[in-house]
Amino acid sequence: MLDDLYREIILDHYAHPRNRGRLDPADIAVEGANPSCGDEISVFARIRDGVIEEVSFEGRGCSISQASASMMTERVKGKTLADATALVDRFKAMMQGQPVDAEEAGDLAALQGVRKFPVRIKCATLAWVALQQGVAEYEAGHRQVVTAASSEDDL
Repeated sequence: MLDDLYREIILDHYAHPRNRGRLDPADIAVEGANPSCGDEISVFARIRDGVIEEVSFEGRGCSISQASASMMTERVKGKTLADATALVDRFKAMMQGQPVDAEEAGDLAALQGVRKFPVRIKCATLAWVALQQGVAEYEAGHRQVVTAASSEDDL
């Protein structure tokens, strides 16, 4: 069972996180926390013409939260805000057990093993929830968003 959870791709993203670091200046800056396990994530994004031009994250926590944040940044970079939000919704649905198109999910499918450990689902979704909240605030007209997101109440 643990083999599924810590698949090779998850460990690779944890050991070699992509897009790690503060993005300054950023149009979106969201701090997220999972109080139940102590994971902390800050997600940054620079938006140009409705497209996520740059995205990065900083944080600390378990391998699942950090790898998921790394994978998220790879998937949303270059997407429109609407496409990124739709991807967040599909990822959250996948984590809740809904079937996914394996080709569309790509590397994110590696995180499906987390579903076997319900307490860890919040770890996997933390960065995604933070990005979703940041995009919502940005679209509401807040051009420099610094807010706090939590995966505690979102699933």
